[in-house]
Amino acid sequence: MTKILIVGNGGRESALGLKFLQSAQVDTVYVAPGNAGMPKLGLQPVAIKLDDFAGLITFAQAHTVALTFIGPEVPLAAGIVDAFEAAGQPVFGPTQAAAQLEASKAFAKDFMHRHGLPTAKSQTIHSLAAGQAVLQEWGIPLVFKANGLAAGKGVIVAMTNADAEAAVAALYARDAGATVVVEEYLVGEEASLLALYHHGTYVALPLAQDHKRRFDHGAGPNTGGMGAIAPAPQFSADQKEAARHLLVQTIAGMNNDGLAGCGVLYMGLMFTADGPKILEYNLRFGDPETQVLLPQIQNDFYQLLVDLLADRPTPLQLNGRTYVGIVAAHPEYPGGAMNPLPLAELPSNWPIERWLPAGVSEQDDRLYSHGGRIFTVIGSGADLPSAQADAYAAMAQVQGPLAIRQDIGDKALTRSK
Repeated sequence: MTKILIVGNGGRESALGLKFLQSAQVDTVYVAPGNAGMPKLGLQPVAIKLDDFAGLITFAQAHTVALTFIGPEVPLAAGIVDAFEAAGQPVFGPTQAAAQLEASKAFAKDFMHRHGLPTAKSQTIHSLAAGQAVLQEWGIPLVFKANGLAAGKGVIVAMTNADAEAAVAALYARDAGATVVVEEYLVGEEASLLALYHHGTYVALPLAQDHKRRFDHGAGPNTGGMGAIAPAPQFSADQKEAARHLLVQTIAGMNNDGLAGCGVLYMGLMFTADGPKILEYNLRFGDPETQVLLPQIQNDFYQLLVDLLADRPTPLQLNGRTYVGIVAAHPEYPGGAMNPLPLAELPSNWPIERWLPAGVSEQDDRLYSHGGRIFTVIGSGADLPSAQADAYAAMAQVQGPLAIRQDIGDKALTRSK
């Protein structure tokens, strides 16, 4: 039987682990470092840190792991795939060179412009004075993006002059020579298109929609994601095809620029009046999009990857259901002390795939919160209203002292009417 190693510790990795375990070929899924809630899903946490590449490679070799799947962006940007490939260990994820499309906003913008891909007008700046000059020239609203990895929290949308001035000052207070991408503010409907790829071949997943802001109706600071829906019903067939075309162009551009390989390509899109424009790239599965995308897939997920890596992509088989994922977060998230809170007991009759742990620790046989985003609860249904109702009914049973958004999916319902 086949053994899989997943690198990561969040809800995304919980969803991936469950999907691999559904394969008749897979009997063991290790997750490094994992979290204390994962054994409830049949996954085996391994106490190896994300940045311990040598330790991860040694573990994979010693346990005859057939494939290592890299979840989060930080080890990808640091070159974990290159290290595994150098050791001759099968690994699914982009090289360090390709991961720059996520790790550097400036690199990604240059890539988009070079390949004629539609995106927001932008300017890359390196000083406070340059930021103030752009504000004077362009006016508001503006979007400021820290150049490096920021766990989904590096984007500041400034709707007033005061907000823009404060954003520029804050970015350069941390680093006087920081690289910052300033963009025009795009108006439209956001969505995420994710695809598994290998060189020029790919398997595209349905459009998903993340909910980044901490509070209802898009208020408050950006987070790593407070919930997601998939498929997103408000987008037409023409819009989906336009998004797929951008995916094909992006993969062709990667191959042309020597960034080929394998992994997950995530395009953050804004569907404007002029068509879809690319907001950003990620080179890994999104969290919480993964939690609502993978349950739709009926294919043997391990075999799907094996076939893709052999350049014979298998058509995706979907179950036709809609999924809503609600993230339960610490009340202090994304700031504050976030001291551990006891978690509610799971109902004994719950389907295993309904609760996907992330920031979970264990003490005296009791699970506690650990960090900001604690777990995702998944609801499903024949359509979005029924999936939303299912998700919130389930969350009510396990929310306990944690915080949630009450409007995951509301915008899609309004727009799709």
